[in-house]
Amino acid sequence: MLSKLVVKNEHRNCVADEDTWTVHLVFKLKLTLKMENFILYEEIGRGSKSVVYKGRRKGTINFVAILCIDKSKKPEITNWVRLTHDIRHKNVVTFHEWYETSNHLWLVVELCTGGSLEMVISQDEQLPEEVVREFGIDLATGLYHIHELGIIFCELTPAKILLDGPGTLKFSNFSLAKAEGENLEEFFALVGSEEGTNEGGESTPCRNVINRVKGTPLYTAPEVIQGADFSVASDLWSLGCVLYEMYSGKAPFFSESFSELIERILNEDPLPPRSKESSAAKPSPDFLNLLDGLFQKDVQKSRENKEIGNTEEVLKSDTDLAVISAEGADKSQHQSKSFKLEYSAELRPKNMLDGESNEAMFLLSSCPSPRTNNVIGLNDKTSAVSQDPLQRASGVAKVERVCFSRQDIESKIKELIFTDSDLIVTSIIDNHKILKQTPVRFDAKTLNIIAYSAEKLAYLQELDWNSFLQQICSLIDSTEKTTGAPRMKLNLFCYLCTVASHKEVATKLINSQLFPLLIQQLRAAPNWDVRAKVVRVIGLLALHTVELKENVPVSEAVTLLTELIRENFRNSKLKQCLLPALGELLYLIADQEEKKDHPGECWVIPSTAYTVLMRCLREGEEPVIHHMTAKIVENVCTTISFHVQGFITGEIGPALWYIFTHSTIDALRITAISALCRITRHSPSAFQSVIEKVGLTAVINSLTAGICKVQQYIVTMFNVMLSSGIHLQRLAQEKDFLTRIIRLLESPSAFIRAKAFLVLLQILINNKEMLLLCCQTRLVMYIERDSRKAVPGKEQQTGNEYLSKCLDLLIYHTVQELPGILGDILNALAIVSGRKHPSTIQAKHLKIWLPMMPVVLHLVTSQVFRSQIVTEEFLFNYGTLLNHIISVDSGETNLEGAVGQAASDELIRTALSVFEAIIQHPVLLTLHHVTIVDCILPQLVSLVRSQNVEWRLFSLRVLAETTSLLLNHEIMAGDKEESVDLNSKFLSLIRDSLLPQYHHILIEADPVPVYALKLLAALTEYSPVFTRLLEDHQLVPVLFQVVVDHQDNVLGNAMQSVVIVLNNLVTHKDTDMKLLYKQGLVNLVCNILIEIAILYLESDDKGCLKTANAQLLSLLDILHSMLNYTATLVRQTLQAQITGTGGDTQAAEDLLLINKPLTDLISLLIQLLLSEDLEIFENASQCLSLLVQLYGRDNQDSMSPENMDCFAEVLTSKKDPKYQKLWLRIIKKLITSNVKHLENLKNDGDALIHTLETLAQTASSHADVVVASLAFEILRAVGH
Repeated sequence: MLSKLVVKNEHRNCVADEDTWTVHLVFKLKLTLKMENFILYEEIGRGSKSVVYKGRRKGTINFVAILCIDKSKKPEITNWVRLTHDIRHKNVVTFHEWYETSNHLWLVVELCTGGSLEMVISQDEQLPEEVVREFGIDLATGLYHIHELGIIFCELTPAKILLDGPGTLKFSNFSLAKAEGENLEEFFALVGSEEGTNEGGESTPCRNVINRVKGTPLYTAPEVIQGADFSVASDLWSLGCVLYEMYSGKAPFFSESFSELIERILNEDPLPPRSKESSAAKPSPDFLNLLDGLFQKDVQKSRENKEIGNTEEVLKSDTDLAVISAEGADKSQHQSKSFKLEYSAELRPKNMLDGESNEAMFLLSSCPSPRTNNVIGLNDKTSAVSQDPLQRASGVAKVERVCFSRQDIESKIKELIFTDSDLIVTSIIDNHKILKQTPVRFDAKTLNIIAYSAEKLAYLQELDWNSFLQQICSLIDSTEKTTGAPRMKLNLFCYLCTVASHKEVATKLINSQLFPLLIQQLRAAPNWDVRAKVVRVIGLLALHTVELKENVPVSEAVTLLTELIRENFRNSKLKQCLLPALGELLYLIADQEEKKDHPGECWVIPSTAYTVLMRCLREGEEPVIHHMTAKIVENVCTTISFHVQGFITGEIGPALWYIFTHSTIDALRITAISALCRITRHSPSAFQSVIEKVGLTAVINSLTAGICKVQQYIVTMFNVMLSSGIHLQRLAQEKDFLTRIIRLLESPSAFIRAKAFLVLLQILINNKEMLLLCCQTRLVMYIERDSRKAVPGKEQQTGNEYLSKCLDLLIYHTVQELPGILGDILNALAIVSGRKHPSTIQAKHLKIWLPMMPVVLHLVTSQVFRSQIVTEEFLFNYGTLLNHIISVDSGETNLEGAVGQAASDELIRTALSVFEAIIQHPVLLTLHHVTIVDCILPQLVSLVRSQNVEWRLFSLRVLAETTSLLLNHEIMAGDKEESVDLNSKFLSLIRDSLLPQYHHILIEADPVPVYALKLLAALTEYSPVFTRLLEDHQLVPVLFQVVVDHQDNVLGNAMQSVVIVLNNLVTHKDTDMKLLYKQGLVNLVCNILIEIAILYLESDDKGCLKTANAQLLSLLDILHSMLNYTATLVRQTLQAQITGTGGDTQAAEDLLLINKPLTDLISLLIQLLLSEDLEIFENASQCLSLLVQLYGRDNQDSMSPENMDCFAEVLTSKKDPKYQKLWLRIIKKLITSNVKHLENLKNDGDALIHTLETLAQTASSHADVVVASLAFEILRAVGH
């Protein structure tokens, strides 16, 4: 095969210049679809500048991979697209389409669920040679096709090879590939120059391109490392490296040192690959020879010109793999293509930068099940939220409207009920699970013909074959009546048994004149020894035949075998001999009929054959007979042919069920239930007859069987029954059945879980009320578990793929069903709205639908469903629900009389919990903020007035958290007009409906004030209007009362919020400060600040420190604002006196007097200068500076020994001249305003004086000169 990989088009090697091979590339990207046609699911991969998502094309269940790539990678991605957009090959990842948005490129390609080859190697460490051989054929086929198109892959590594569900290897990531003879650096430069460097992020620097296109050294050919260009030969070297690594688990050359690695690649030969397991077989000579040919460093001598024509045989030896597709063999089908070195308009991605198309289109439908936390949109501030509300609503609704009808879903279910694993066919004859056979031997010396091997026979020339066949027929037809004749025939039949296991030989023999002779011998043989061997030959021929001609008398053989079984029915040994051959013939006929779409004239199966087989299934037969017969039914019913109808009788189901329930042999039990499953595929009545005979309970109980295969077949039969409508209503109402099915979701088998999801889907389609029981039995948890990213392991990858398809259908139906459930709840409430005495029928409807409310909560709290169900319509309906709750709470609607107090309370509690779950995800709030403000917040405000403390508390808490999130998010400033309108609605709602209640709310028992204050903190921080409203509603005295009530817990939530509110009040320029001072602001700040600072400085509890830190910052802000206010008033008064314009001297003196107790904080502020928190020491410095300026001489302890030590330490440890100047001015102010402070410095300030001397002597910049000057002035005042 690899010899074909070497492109031998000599004209390519004779290229004189670039223009010779460069031909215009004509291709048009089919961009008729828009990116809105895709839904993003979970993240399945991530690189440094790319994220890969699983996606789905809307309106279908066609899944794709969607790559979100940084625009700095545009040259590489453009190269990938231009090379692969037309390639359709089983070993190349298919490109679909691509798009460009403001920050990213979006590439839609074929979804490969098996991960990369690199991941497979890392998980398994090394692969068996037969697997390497199988994978190697895929790689060789794909690489040959790529080379035939004139493309050099360039960087062939295991990371760039992906596996699809069935395990086919596919080449991916052509970003560094190129056309043969092309200069890739020039193409990258061309794309970069035409795109510009400032349009979509950083461009690819040209100086990096050379390194990037040279490939990974581990897999790079020696000539490329030495400076040659990539070529077909260098790709073959890389292929050899990949084959080597698959077998041994490591690359052929490796070193921690880059230079040493290069040296080894250039000058050393790789060691023969070795498996890490000592017990593993050594690599075959053919495999070693193949690697040796690929690793020859002399390219001209080896990789291009040396014939390695046996490569295909090497890769395929000892396997049944078919010949590699003729795609690679037919030159006429693979014309070499040429690629133009230009960046034409046709090559550009679909532009999504116009008005209404942007990256939001990828966000609205994103991720019902984020398998990681990195979901598109969460970190990009969700650009969709700035769209027009109607566009947003329609955008979300559009996802909902692209839906399947019920018939579509039921059709998909029928397609998914059976998988390949349900329909595996195994042999009846020589099946060791049924009966162990003695090996057949023959004596070649007495055979009287040449004893060719099966392999030799398969390739005999026609003349030799005919001669050989004639000899066999002559020997069999011999009527010689000597004593040795039967023994000679017996030996001949033994020989035929050994060669009949070869498919080509068996096909040729059964279609020859030999088969009628075998039938004749079976009828006329003188003893059963010969007959038994004839039967065995017939059975083996039937088993291994690939194609059956219509003139072969297989019906005659079936009739004869049936007669022999019937005549010897009581002879168990003879039946064990005859049944396998009969079964293989029946399956051969059914299989051939299925393939040819019509039966041959000789392929009629007599009814007596079915009758005899049914007798073999009855009670009292030996287990071996049961097993053989069940296996016959299993195999024949795997096919889609009319011959299956012979088994569809009223007794087949109960007979197989009896064998299943009464046998003690697991293999027989599995075969019996598998046969029943396959016949149920054709006739669901077979399983129905079982249920009617043994009872539904007994069949349901069988689901607990410990054998996975048994569970898989039984749940498959339930799927068939539900799909056909048999027992549908009964099963859809059976709670025990549903709970048993949900228990199957704990199975380790992906197939069983997938089929269980299908059963649940069919139940929910026909009885949506069962969704409540599903949620109560943890269905949502199981869905989330199976929706997460699954790491491919030993389990079949096709199992996970099948599970994903079934799960997606169930999720889709559940999402579509929820609006109906919520609508039913609303309709039931609307009918009784305002009624004091609901009727019996109305009460019945309420009792049916109100208990469904927890379903809404379960789905909203699920990461799989949340983003799909929380839409504009959902939130509008939720607002309507809150209206009904308000009516119930106020007594206007008498719900308690209809459903009881407990049910009424549970409805309200669950409904409020739904919105509480939504606000845990701010992206949903910001996406739907208009609807929330219009339809939900007014109702929450109304519930704050509820007489029920629980509802009042709940509403306040949710309202506070929602308000805080909405007000603090950038969405409020995103669209100015919308923001103004939204704010006016929202603020009016709070002002008119909520604030008038605040006086009573704040004095209630905890925790009501906590949430009220949290809401107030968010409001006052957001809008200055609320600071005035607090004064207008006379809430300031109440705030101070709250402080008094909670002074025992200064770190509590209530105190945190009230401090924030006071901070917002104090910092607002229009606040009436006199009112705050009158309420005791100074004492409050002093007391709380001292207490909080002590906790901050002394506590070792990290949680306590974090809270104290936040509190301390707020209090320092309050203190700073108070001192600023005072300093400003004093400064204005002094300026007025200087200018002679008067001024209210008394007001300034009164304010200084009021604030004088703040001087008690000077020592505390000095200690806070040593804080490691930047904000705290900055704020403390500013407050200390203002206090000293206003009250420098008043505090006698300002220059205590402890404080002077703090000054010395902070001046030494924090070298910022800005703060050093500030602290030195504070010290200067203190010692010049109070003689006692100066004396303290002289007597007890040695450490500080030493620090000042150091500062005075070092001046390396202008800032340092100022610091040194200040230090010198202080020293001079001290007398130094």
